[in-house]
Amino acid sequence: MSEPTPGDPAAQPGLLLSARDIRELAEAAGIRPSKQRGQNFVMDPNTVRTIVGRAHIAPGQAVLEVGPGLGSLTLGLLEAQADVVAIELDRGLAELLPLTLRARGIEDERFALVHADALQVTELPQLPRAGEPTALVANLPYNVATPILLTMLERFPSLRSALVMVQSEVVDRLTAGPGSRTYGGPSVKAAWYGRAVHAGRISRQIFWPVPNVDSALVELVRHEQPLGTAEERERVFAVIDAAFAQRRKTLRAALSGWAGSAARSEAILRAAGIDPGARGETLQIEQFRAIARAEKAVQA
Repeated sequence: MSEPTPGDPAAQPGLLLSARDIRELAEAAGIRPSKQRGQNFVMDPNTVRTIVGRAHIAPGQAVLEVGPGLGSLTLGLLEAQADVVAIELDRGLAELLPLTLRARGIEDERFALVHADALQVTELPQLPRAGEPTALVANLPYNVATPILLTMLERFPSLRSALVMVQSEVVDRLTAGPGSRTYGGPSVKAAWYGRAVHAGRISRQIFWPVPNVDSALVELVRHEQPLGTAEERERVFAVIDAAFAQRRKTLRAALSGWAGSAARSEAILRAAGIDPGARGETLQIEQFRAIARAEKAVQA
């Protein structure tokens, strides 16, 4: 995907918010973007339509959005005939968004707002027409982007795909393969859920305020069949956390605390067919699964 050009005259505002709309809405409501909460509002309709197009949203589909802000992307999704469930932590933004949508003629049944911390949400409302959300499309708060993405995929199996805008370095980590410098816990955990790919760069200039970091899109399509149960996922993720907590150590040493001793760590690794002298950054998700399975068979 090519990088969107801010303010492209070919992009007609239509239902969407222009840069002027964004600033006027914020000023009228006394809202300033919060750096603490990682808020950077998208203010270019062309970019919004590019993101929505990349998400391949079908008319009538239910979409989950986290951190809708003033509603730029929300309106883009609604323009594409999706119905939207949005999670917003900021009280002022949560109160303003429904008013903005109604002022643009959006029917209430096409939109549901959850005013909460996304990391604490365990249930989502079902929309009258579209039911459960099947896609996550969002401009995620930069400071908690990875935890939010992984938590949404964990808690809501109805989500079959995700397209989120995050810092470029986060995209690099989520899409990295074994052996690369950026490969780590987030890379392996994302691979548990599906295949993550880099889906395009985003210009800094389309945000208000302009961030000090580069942004990009990451797309994840969930596996057709889960790799394991919730219990197995917890056990595998515990192995991943231990392996990357001390990533420069051998697995024998890095997993010794998790296993109870270095000797048991080595026994588990050998039972899993893994070289105890290897490092976590060289293993794929299936090998971490093998370690978690072997742990049950090796006596403490």
